[in-house]
Amino acid sequence: MSSEKISYLSKEIIKSLIKPRMADSHKGTYGHALLVAGNKGRMGAAVLSARACLRTGTGLLTVIIPEEERFILQTAIPEAMLLFREYKVMDLDKYSAIGIGPAIGLDTISSELMMDILHQYKKNILLDADALTILSQHRDLWDLLPKGLVITPHVKEFDRLFGESDNKAVRINKAIELSKQYPWVIVLKDHETLIVENGEAWISNTGNAGLAKGGSGDILSGMITALLAQRYSSFTAAKIGVHLHGVAADIALKEQSVESLLASDVVEKIGAAFKVIEN
Repeated sequence: MSSEKISYLSKEIIKSLIKPRMADSHKGTYGHALLVAGNKGRMGAAVLSARACLRTGTGLLTVIIPEEERFILQTAIPEAMLLFREYKVMDLDKYSAIGIGPAIGLDTISSELMMDILHQYKKNILLDADALTILSQHRDLWDLLPKGLVITPHVKEFDRLFGESDNKAVRINKAIELSKQYPWVIVLKDHETLIVENGEAWISNTGNAGLAKGGSGDILSGMITALLAQRYSSFTAAKIGVHLHGVAADIALKEQSVESLLASDVVEKIGAAFKVIEN
């Protein structure tokens, strides 16, 4: 571990960070999130990420998907609006946060769409999954990354971006040092997830081994994007999102086993996780 202090998140800390929802608010109060997620044969990631985004409180949600897959989203999540990645994305300024990556693939259309967004949009962006792989393959894109960017790599994605680490302690130290070099929030997903910005490091020990399944990271991406859309700072959004994600998984485990727990079970417990924190 780093010789620098790493703090642990708690229910009390997260409660102090969550803004109250005002009785006289409306959907515009809570932002408009844009998710770029899913691809042919991989639309489950888009569904999970979008559902988690809505459950975490964004006022509006638009999802960019392949046009031929539109019926899946329109049926599974009627609350979400759709754009199609085959067409040029315009008017990004109306979105308060953009999350890119869950199962978008590494094809030319996905890479060019991500590049186009990074050229146009300089506000709240989260990159995950395939977006991180594209980033590792196109180092020229790094200059386009805005201050406050959130990246959410698992261990292999982190090593792909920043080079191999011999062990967990070395990787954690590297993440902390990199956070001083780059003006980003790094969410290093592992058994205990690290959230770090400018050398300030926090760990969340919520969650359980049931999260070791496909789809868990897609949920987290949607949750953090929703919080960014609600105008939380990048660091605060990451801390709240990671902790709530783990709490939701712990609640879901009461009805499942670590073997049977599904990512969709976790999404449905996000509301219960908010109640645990708030109460």
